[in-house]
Amino acid sequence: MTQPPGQQPPQGGFGAPFDPSQGPPPAAAPSYGYPPAPGAPQGPYGHRPGPYAPQPGPYGQQPSGPYGAQPGPQGSQQPAPYGAGSPPPDPGGAGKRRGPFTGKPALIIGAVLAVVLVAGTGVWLATGDGKPAAGTGGATGTPSGSAATGKDGKDGKDEKVAGPTAAELNAGRKAGEAKVLWLRENGVDLPQYGEEAYGPWFAGDTVVKAMYRTVSGYAAADGAEQWTLALPTKLCAAPTLPTDDGKIVVGIEDNVSEREASCSVLQMIDLRTGRAGWKKTVDRTGMQDGLSHVAMAVSGDTVTFGRTGNTDAFRVSDGTKLFGKREDVCQPYAFTSGPRMIAAVSCQVEPADPVRQQVQEVDPVTGKPLWTYRVKDGWKVSHVFSTRPLVLSIQKDEEWAGVVLNDDGSLRSQLITGTGSYAVRCGEDSVEAGGTLDGCAGVTADADRLYLATLPEVTKESSINKVVAFDLATGRILWDVTGPEDQNLLPLRMEGSDVLIRVEPSYRKGGEVATVAPSGGALKTLLRHPASGAAAESTLYRSKVAYVDGRSFILASRISADDDAEEMAATALMVFGR
Repeated sequence: MTQPPGQQPPQGGFGAPFDPSQGPPPAAAPSYGYPPAPGAPQGPYGHRPGPYAPQPGPYGQQPSGPYGAQPGPQGSQQPAPYGAGSPPPDPGGAGKRRGPFTGKPALIIGAVLAVVLVAGTGVWLATGDGKPAAGTGGATGTPSGSAATGKDGKDGKDEKVAGPTAAELNAGRKAGEAKVLWLRENGVDLPQYGEEAYGPWFAGDTVVKAMYRTVSGYAAADGAEQWTLALPTKLCAAPTLPTDDGKIVVGIEDNVSEREASCSVLQMIDLRTGRAGWKKTVDRTGMQDGLSHVAMAVSGDTVTFGRTGNTDAFRVSDGTKLFGKREDVCQPYAFTSGPRMIAAVSCQVEPADPVRQQVQEVDPVTGKPLWTYRVKDGWKVSHVFSTRPLVLSIQKDEEWAGVVLNDDGSLRSQLITGTGSYAVRCGEDSVEAGGTLDGCAGVTADADRLYLATLPEVTKESSINKVVAFDLATGRILWDVTGPEDQNLLPLRMEGSDVLIRVEPSYRKGGEVATVAPSGGALKTLLRHPASGAAAESTLYRSKVAYVDGRSFILASRISADDDAEEMAATALMVFGR
């Protein structure tokens, strides 16, 4: 339930985070006490458990604290997909965790670059030793170094499974429904428990997706493959956005070992051509650095490679290093992509001292802060929901608060969320647990309001959620709009002055792309996906959605199946349009 507009908050709860007028923490000599990666194992090296330790699950019992001290936004759950494309249960074991934002395991980059075009295949190989990778990899073959046996224990020669075709899904299309313009099977042989997908990224008329050791570009209009780049090792990190001229830098592992590989190699890729550019290895020899998750971002011509206690920044166009570790006790560990570079910063004077956090706007060329906002002690920055206006998601254990800042970093308001639970879909429950600082779905903002999806209210008969609008000046709820039965609403971004919303599919109803006016009211459908494709659309696990030029691009965020044949045939990307 959401708090009625105008209701006064109870007194005595979580106070507003520190005002910038209180100033930053006292300066001191740099120390080696930077915070370790959350969830790092206990041992003789001083690792302390972070505030994001494994929780019972996204729907476990939550604390019922006073105003402002409420459970964090929950990972929005789609109806559990059946069949190919649906991840198996968490295999358990070290390094696997679930948190309040996500339903998937946490995912924990030189040399002279050689690029070889394999004649007649359209497959580019990126290697670090001047030699072609073994095999063609990509969508036309088995990635180099992958296991020869199938997931069902057979020899890997599983009987071919055919996924649905666009023509088949369109056969039952009704009047007024959009078409399935094209779709793409996974086509990539994956490790036993599947892999995370990256993208979709757009460069001109090309849409790009990446998974495991393969990056592929397709014509946005008809899905024709433009290029495929086979990587020597698996992808382990990526920004949410490329540069304006279609270049991106991704993180890949430094070797193929499942136990000893480090996410320490940076690889630049031109998304328009599929050609690999410069390649660098980041020094991660420090113990705490080596254990840290990686958070990447692109702002202008700068790519940042952040982890606990340190961030390195490079020029995207040529790989020149721009800035690195500061001579300070306060170190940025993650940044936002896009025109405004916002940093999450951790401060620790001595190893035994508690970690304190800040938010800064940073010059993307020099790395120098333009202003600093100090977060209340004990609270940490989990995500940035919007950079303009600037809206922060901060957490303390399972408690959550939304904070709105002015352009100069001063406090504008704090969201008065009442007793509602909010469903924001981010890469992980926090950037420290392995996600990016930005790129959350389920939330967007304009100059005056923040729009946030609620967690569905589930009964025996149905599941229904809402989109709630907050006044950024006061933090109060202005209005809400209720979604259709069994179809979650997920705000994506602003479409002109309106809120662009993904209406997720049920098994009988296709998804939609809709808008709602900033003043509230009824949903207005822009694109209704065909009901005949609803079952296929529902298999796209925790889908990432982009609405571009009147088409909706739906990408599965993770692919896994019981055997190799199903895995290869799993639908990875669906595109709808008129």
